Amino acid sequence: MSLDPLKLSNQLCFPIYSLSKTIINHYRPLLKELDLTYPQYLVMLVLWEQDQQTVGKLGERLQLDTGTLTPLLKRLEIKGLIHRERTTQDERVVEISLTLKGDALKNQAATIPHAMLAAMQLDDEAINLLQQVAQKLCPSHATGCSVINPISND
Repeated sequence: MSLDPLKLSNQLCFPIYSLSKTIINHYRPLLKELDLTYPQYLVMLVLWEQDQQTVGKLGERLQLDTGTLTPLLKRLEIKGLIHRERTTQDERVVEISLTLKGDALKNQAATIPHAMLAAMQLDDEAINLLQQVAQKLCPSHATGCSVINPISND
């Protein structure tokens, strides 16, 4: 490693940024079949885990602010995948729920994790190592954020 701290090859952030872009690019053709973008897919994943959540809870889980999340949710609603409704207790709170179409999309999406792992060509050891590093760097994601390898024989 060169001693120049401002050299791009000496930055930790750049390979992580590049990895993130590479992973999202692997998702792109799989999500195109579902007519979803990657951020929309993340919202759907959270709703498939637990339907009927407020915009605030979705934002917390995905680490997205409402300014980013609201247009994304509007597009999912236009596609007929979710329903947005203000609560009667507090009109500032918007609750998000899956429509029947949105819930049914889960069956189509079920093949994506397996396809992603196959595309990345990582063995169990590499997946576990990558997950450990990610959890160490982002401890807020550590809870409930482990990769389940559908290819594993365990």
